[in-house]
Amino acid sequence: MGIPLCPDSTPLAGACGRDAKVKAWCGVTLQGGKTDPREVLTRPAPSPDFVLRYGPGPEHVADLRLPAGGRIAASDRGPAAPLVVLLHGGFWRAAFDRAHAGPLASALAQAGYAVCVPEYRRTGQRGGGWPGTFDDVAAAVDTLPGLAAEAVHGLLDPAVVLLAGHSAGGHLALWAASRNRLPAGTAWHREASPVRGVVALAAVSDLAACAEQDLGRGAAALLMGGGPERHPGRYAQADPAGLLPVPAPVRLVHGELDDVVPCAMSLEYAERAARARGDVACDALPGCGHFEVIDPLSGAWPRVLAAFQSLVMPPGPPASGLRDA
Repeated sequence: MGIPLCPDSTPLAGACGRDAKVKAWCGVTLQGGKTDPREVLTRPAPSPDFVLRYGPGPEHVADLRLPAGGRIAASDRGPAAPLVVLLHGGFWRAAFDRAHAGPLASALAQAGYAVCVPEYRRTGQRGGGWPGTFDDVAAAVDTLPGLAAEAVHGLLDPAVVLLAGHSAGGHLALWAASRNRLPAGTAWHREASPVRGVVALAAVSDLAACAEQDLGRGAAALLMGGGPERHPGRYAQADPAGLLPVPAPVRLVHGELDDVVPCAMSLEYAERAARARGDVACDALPGCGHFEVIDPLSGAWPRVLAAFQSLVMPPGPPASGLRDA
């Protein structure tokens, strides 16, 4: 079965593919004409509308951003917005927190989605790594849709949920959506969920390969307490590449020039998922690296937004997700 690359409905669809001769349309031009894709990691973003608590620990919090900033009177509200639970990246390390996901979350809210960005325990913190990181993500995904719906009184629909994530957060999103593949009776197994789809941006979709390739300078081994040869049982429970098919559509978006997580990882995951008869599409973006896919000011943004809209379209007229200048 072939893997759909760049559906025809997405912008620049004809330019996509490994052999495309398209250069640097993905970049962001900053003041002075310089281009720095990492600038998005420290770019200020509007404050969240709510900060929710999903557990007792200091990391068990989540930022909730609402369409139109939540400034909609109850009498004027139309259909409830779909909820995106967005898991941030950073190779599961404490040095990276949810703040750097603010520009992406804000742009998705401007496009009509409610967006919830949970924090979770990470390596370098007490309780982070195996199994605490997975405990937190499972709890966040299971409880935050209901908590968010209670907080906003009908503005979002807790039964229409998309999972999304970037880099290590993409790994966690794919894993969380695949928990029906875990043995029944195990702590993280969940047979049914409201997840309507997954958007995985530059995702670490193969945890064993991440360890074997030493991505992030040993990030997977830190997360798991060792490599797959030392802990094969742990990797069997935590590696989305072995938990196929996902019971919801998956849309992967990955820059071809990514030198942090190779684009080949998404392409290979998509091929495996298709062989398992999963609903999967992979959009490999020419001229893009690792960080452009989370930057709404980059040329990648229309393709990233199209991935979300292909799964669930927010109510109301289509929006770009970018504020008017």
